[in-house]
Amino acid sequence: MQIDRIQYDGIGHRPNVARHPAPRNRSLFTLPAMDTSSPSAYDDVRTASRALATEAVHAGRDDLARQGLHAPPIDLSTTYPSYDSRAEAARIDAFATDGADPVGPPVYGRLGNPTVARFETALARLEGTGSVVAFASGMAALSAVLLARSAMGLRHVVAVRPLYGCSDHLLTAGLLGTEVTWTDPAGIADALRPDTGLVMVESPANPTLAELDLRAIAHACGSVPLLADNTFATPVLQRPAEQGARLVLHSATKYLGGHGDVLAGVVACDEEFAGRLRQIRFATGGVLHPLAGYLLLRGLSTLPVRVRAASANAAELARRLAADPRVARVRYPRLGGAMIAFEVHGDPHEVISRVRLVTPAVSLGSVDTLIQHPASISHRIVDAEDRRGAGVSDRLLRLSVGLEDVDDLWSDLDQALGAPRERRVTPLREAVR
Repeated sequence: MQIDRIQYDGIGHRPNVARHPAPRNRSLFTLPAMDTSSPSAYDDVRTASRALATEAVHAGRDDLARQGLHAPPIDLSTTYPSYDSRAEAARIDAFATDGADPVGPPVYGRLGNPTVARFETALARLEGTGSVVAFASGMAALSAVLLARSAMGLRHVVAVRPLYGCSDHLLTAGLLGTEVTWTDPAGIADALRPDTGLVMVESPANPTLAELDLRAIAHACGSVPLLADNTFATPVLQRPAEQGARLVLHSATKYLGGHGDVLAGVVACDEEFAGRLRQIRFATGGVLHPLAGYLLLRGLSTLPVRVRAASANAAELARRLAADPRVARVRYPRLGGAMIAFEVHGDPHEVISRVRLVTPAVSLGSVDTLIQHPASISHRIVDAEDRRGAGVSDRLLRLSVGLEDVDDLWSDLDQALGAPRERRVTPLREAVR
């Protein structure tokens, strides 16, 4: 059995399909720009100074031992005492000027929080950016980016489908006064206007897992910032800033938190733009709760291990699904990861209703496996014609693979897919791995 990888030519959508043997060892998965033939190759992924696995554990915590602490403290204060009101006024004035973190003790919870700051510092190290600004949700983070650009008179956005359904809706509906031009990657340069403030893409995309050449797209953007949603890949598999993206978006609710118990969003960027985002966060109140910041920092420490294990499970399930005659099409990214998209010949709603170990639920990136029907839930808010045009068919199911035993997961999917179909002579397969 072989699984097709779709290789994109430049920044266009039309694929050249190359044949590759299906993976036989379910413990292997692919990391970008690495030789993964060795089990130790994963450990060679490095940030600027330390291996990614080391940064995931220690970034944002480097000062703890000197304070006689092991676990990061949780600062739940909403306000902080200050006996020098003149100095406090000067610090607030400085923040109003450039949005830089105030020097000295904290002032107010809406201005910043020490626990959240630890998480922001750690993720910036993992993504390779100067700063990270955390928000109450992924949509709050995206809204802040749009507001920051609109405040500069740059209300036009160029975007490539598919995006997460609510991101699509926010742009299409113009809820924040923005105007969007939808295009394919090859049309980005022609779609730019003098008032274009942003180009937005998602790769691998939600929910089709389509992958884009971020470096080529960043080149096509010219001086316009490229915002890349990196929620599915995480910095373990891909760091868009290294490929030219100036803004990196995460729904931190997903893999960064990793346990389905925290709601958050982040933007990784340079310090100048981070200052603007902090000002908007302060003005609009879309702040991240300190307990969420603590949970996210804890989640980062196991992120590489979780992504590695879940990716191994996903690669094996993608192989089995691609060989199953009840499945019409499987999509799995070339760079690996824990997400699978597949279309069934039968009724996808019946598959959803029959799972027992797998949880039918929205969201993704948790330690347990989740399945959902995008056309009914995550992308229901997108116009049906636009949705199908982006590859989100009515038979598509999205599987977020967790850390369970892969044979137990397959047993549940096998029974949920229903009675076996007669094997076709020429099965329709088009997986991305």
